[in-house]
Amino acid sequence: MLRYLIQLISVTGQGTRRRGDCQQIKMNISGPDSEKPTNGELAPLTKNDEPRGDKSVVIIREREKRLIYTISDNPPPHLTFMFAIQQMLTTISSSMSMSVVVAELVCARDDDEIKTKILSTTMLMSGISTFLVSTFGVRIPIYQGPALPYIIPLLAMSSLKEFYCPNYHVSPDSLSSVNGTVGDAVSLNETRELTYSKIQAISGGLMAAGVIHLLIGFTGLVGVFARYIGPITIVPTITLVGLSIYTVAVKFSEKHWGVAAITTGTGLILALYLNGKKTPLPGYNKKRGFYIKWYPLHTVFAILFSIMAGWTLSAILTVSGSMSDDRNHIHYYARTDSRNDIIFKSPWFYIAYPGQFGMMGFSVAAFISCLVATFMSVIDSIGDYNAAARVCLVPPPPSHAVNRGIFLEGVMSFFAGTTGACHATVSYGGNIGAVGITKVASRRVFQVMAFMYIIFSVVLKISAVFITIPYPVLGGCMILSFGIFIGLILSNLQFIDLNSTRNLAIVGIAILLGLMLPYWAEKNQDVIKTGNAHIDNIFLMLISNGGFVGGFIAFFLDNTVPGTLKDRGLDISEESLDEDLYEEGYEVYEFQNMPRFIKESRIYQFLPIFSKKKNL
Repeated sequence: MLRYLIQLISVTGQGTRRRGDCQQIKMNISGPDSEKPTNGELAPLTKNDEPRGDKSVVIIREREKRLIYTISDNPPPHLTFMFAIQQMLTTISSSMSMSVVVAELVCARDDDEIKTKILSTTMLMSGISTFLVSTFGVRIPIYQGPALPYIIPLLAMSSLKEFYCPNYHVSPDSLSSVNGTVGDAVSLNETRELTYSKIQAISGGLMAAGVIHLLIGFTGLVGVFARYIGPITIVPTITLVGLSIYTVAVKFSEKHWGVAAITTGTGLILALYLNGKKTPLPGYNKKRGFYIKWYPLHTVFAILFSIMAGWTLSAILTVSGSMSDDRNHIHYYARTDSRNDIIFKSPWFYIAYPGQFGMMGFSVAAFISCLVATFMSVIDSIGDYNAAARVCLVPPPPSHAVNRGIFLEGVMSFFAGTTGACHATVSYGGNIGAVGITKVASRRVFQVMAFMYIIFSVVLKISAVFITIPYPVLGGCMILSFGIFIGLILSNLQFIDLNSTRNLAIVGIAILLGLMLPYWAEKNQDVIKTGNAHIDNIFLMLISNGGFVGGFIAFFLDNTVPGTLKDRGLDISEESLDEDLYEEGYEVYEFQNMPRFIKESRIYQFLPIFSKKKNL
């Protein structure tokens, strides 16, 4: 079993033929009996042209590679490490932002010890979940982290009385700072017990929602949902969730718009304007001596170089005194030394463990909030899996691969509840955009990144260095990665009939209501009065979630308004897909090294998380 596990993790590209890489063309020059191509064309190679002593020339016409590294490719170790660092830098802001939101929700804004534990727990869960999902789950390179479907419900919970903090009230504006101001009403010692009780209540609700999450995947219910959830439902849902990131992106970028613009602009120039170009790099070996190697370095490291450019500009402005050292000034968190104290205050080592904040409790409001986020994340994951497959140039994931991914996400959601993370780990769209920019889709890169997250969750001194990245640099990266991601989600519209008034009306109305109702709920929180405080809170949280509102409206209208499956984009089958569009086939979703007797077993054939095709 250990040997099989090692073989499964070490998936190589050997034996995997890229689709459309080359086309065989045969020109026969053997004699008068051979077919002569006309008009200078080359006759295609046929089955009758098997080796039979005739003199023929087979020309292999190679097509330009659309990805630098495909899913099954394993880049050299040094490049793999750098690619993993680059992907990690694009996601560190999400871990930090979620830690801030959770800390403020549980009244721990000024408790550095609890904030450190929450950050460590978040990074540990992200690392383990990313490795499991990319290796054993859906098996495509996708990061699992504290994604947006859980930020919105947490912010909605902060308006409830049972989660109100005595000394301050949580608002989305607080996302702009890791360090808060010490409240005057209640001291840290007095709030510690209150903080633990809130974490315990959220943890119980998250564990219960996690069980439902994993059952949806394990029983194959997600496949049933997929019959009714098409592009018309996915596009408004995830677009509204993705658009909600603008509040966080603004809070990061407004610290210095110039630095954010340089960060974004550098990435755009390297990834888009110079796309297809190659960088000359000096090389040396004994046979050739010194030589020049052409490699798309600026493309594969576009995000890393953009971060370096923004960070360097922040350092220059900090040293020159162009940025104020006043903590209350808007430019303060654009300085490179604004949060250096985090490095010194963070402990060297810490290992998150189940029950670190005490025995789990239960709250109806927390359970409903986590349950809504669970259903949102399932729809989000279906869209993310398809977006990741599209950017990796592989066919859409089959139902059993989606079931596995959702199942493992649910398992990790449950364990996130046991450790007190207060949020689940689900697919993260920002990294999908990063893959599209860098053209590096290797599964191995994400496996290495997962191990980095696990290591940094234990060695907090190292992770603290990444947290010191200036805020506008993070904002610029979010503009790049989430901009590409939202574009990928909108590309799902290509599968529906855009000339249909039905489809356009449903998508437009869903997005509009997804923006209207949360805005109205924010301005009129006391309007909903059913006579039961718990029901009032449930309705308030539901209509405050734009993704839920838009997704529900789109789902209801798409399945009640008459329309053909073709118009709705629900008739896409394996046979209808053009193989020339892909670099690899459905084999990327399968366990290539699994013993045959396991594949032919009854359990394997019965469970909906495994393929029913024995020849894969």
